[in-house]
Amino acid sequence: MTRTLDPATEVRGAAPKSAGPARPAVTAPGTVPPRRRGPVRRAVSAVGVPALALALGVGVWYAVSYLLLVPARRFLLPPPHQVVARSLADPVHLEPMLQALGVTARIAAIGFVLAALIGIGVGSLMNQARWIERLVYPYAVMLQVIPVLAIVPLIGLWFGFGTGSRVVVCVMIALFPVITNTHFGLRSVNKGLHELFTLGRASRPRRLIRLELPAALPSVFTGLRIAAGQVVIGAILGDMFFAKGEPGIGTLLDTYRATLRSEDLIAAIVLASAFGIAVYTVFTLASQAVVGRWHSSGDRG
Repeated sequence: MTRTLDPATEVRGAAPKSAGPARPAVTAPGTVPPRRRGPVRRAVSAVGVPALALALGVGVWYAVSYLLLVPARRFLLPPPHQVVARSLADPVHLEPMLQALGVTARIAAIGFVLAALIGIGVGSLMNQARWIERLVYPYAVMLQVIPVLAIVPLIGLWFGFGTGSRVVVCVMIALFPVITNTHFGLRSVNKGLHELFTLGRASRPRRLIRLELPAALPSVFTGLRIAAGQVVIGAILGDMFFAKGEPGIGTLLDTYRATLRSEDLIAAIVLASAFGIAVYTVFTLASQAVVGRWHSSGDRG
């Protein structure tokens, strides 16, 4: 007896024919394919826009110095060239600032490392159980909302008035964004991936190390970038209020303010701001290097 095959079955069972040369993708009518910026445009965007903003800021500075302040009060905001000539270009004035900035940078680095380790650890623990989250989260919020200046006397009594108290201030200011962003990243892991690890009977430590922490890296780096800027502020505040030991840039800021040394005060502010921008930029580049190849947060066009 002859067997009759269904045409659909024959089509499904037939060997695939050679497709021939690949055809170019056809764009739907009315749509414009996305165009990535060339290297020249990226360079202009990366360098030209900040340079334009800097020029605009310097222009406003000149306008305030010469148009809004009379000569007798111009010492309150000396023009930029005067600050450069009398402070930044003078080794006698610049060298103490650089030494103090080095002290502040060392304290900020110690505080940042501690804040990163504690924050990532606490955020990971909060993700393991709801009761841990309910127990820890109020204290994390309390660190954020309590003014550090209000508890400076207590910090001094507990940790002394030297380097230790400066580090404590840095950790207190930088800890909250690391905890919250780490916790958010761990809670945002795809549920389908969790189910795959459940089918594989993965333990909690293995799930945390192999799935949750890698998937949470974009959020973790966001918290680290914020903390990197906050820790510089904490180090400068610590310099101002805990003056024992080597003077930091905050100590010099307080001294220049008290003695009305406007050129040195503005120069120290410029150096501290440049340091903060440099730290933030380093962590932005690190974030792009680590997660930029697979996460949309690293796509710069």
